[in-house]
Amino acid sequence: MTAPVRTVLADVARAGPFFSVATDPAESADPTWRPLRELVTQPDALGQRIAHVRRVLSEQAGRTVEERVAASIALQGLAARLVSAPLAAVTLHGVLPDLGRDALHWRVSRTGPWPLWTDADRPALDPGELPALVAEEIAGPLVGAVRALVPVSPRVLWGNVASSVAGAKRVLGTERPESAIRAAELAAAVLDHPLLAGTGERRPPGPPDRGWTFRRRSCCLYYRLPGGGTCGDCVLSRSA
Repeated sequence: MTAPVRTVLADVARAGPFFSVATDPAESADPTWRPLRELVTQPDALGQRIAHVRRVLSEQAGRTVEERVAASIALQGLAARLVSAPLAAVTLHGVLPDLGRDALHWRVSRTGPWPLWTDADRPALDPGELPALVAEEIAGPLVGAVRALVPVSPRVLWGNVASSVAGAKRVLGTERPESAIRAAELAAAVLDHPLLAGTGERRPPGPPDRGWTFRRRSCCLYYRLPGGGTCGDCVLSRSA
C-alpha cells in the first residue's frame, strides 16, 4: 500500500534540511507562505533573494561580489532545496508528491535556505513524471527568471541544477545506503532529461558515491570569491 504524501515527506525530511517540506495543514492560513510560481511571475522576490545572497557574500569577502556570481549561487541554493525532496520521495517510497509551482510554497528566511510547505492532501503525481517535474516545472522557469534579472550563462545555471540533483543523490546514498542504487538510477533519469542532458557526465563512482559520480561541464562561479576554490564536481577541479 502506498504511503500518504504527508508520511512520505516526513520520512524524506530525515535525510537532511534540504529535503524538508512542511505539510502541517494549519500552515495554510499563514500569509507569509508564497506560491513558488511567484518567483517567476513576480521577479521582485527572486531579485531580493539574489541581492541578499550578494550582500552576505560581499560581507564575507570584504568586497563587492559580482552580481552574476551571487545569482548563480542563489539559484544553486534554491535548486538544492527544490529537487531534493521529489527525488528522495520517489527513491524511498515510489511516491511523487505534487511539488510543482502551484503546489509548493516558500517563506523568506534571512539566515539560511527558504523553508518550504505544501498541501499534502493534493493527489500525488505519477512517479515517472519526476524528470519532467524537476526540469520543466521547477528548474526551467527559475533558470529563465534568473537570466531575466542577471546576465548569467544558461550553461552555468543548468549546471547548478544538475549538480543539485547529483548532490541530492549523494546525500541519499549516504543517509539511506540501502536506497543508494535506486537513487542513482532515478537521478540519472533526471539528468537525461533534454533540458539537463549535456550538463555533465557520469563517471565510475568514488566514495561516498554509489552507482556513479557526476562531473559537470560548467562552474557555479564560486571560485570567483576570495578563497572560494572549486567544488568537487566542477569542470575546473583537478579532482573531478
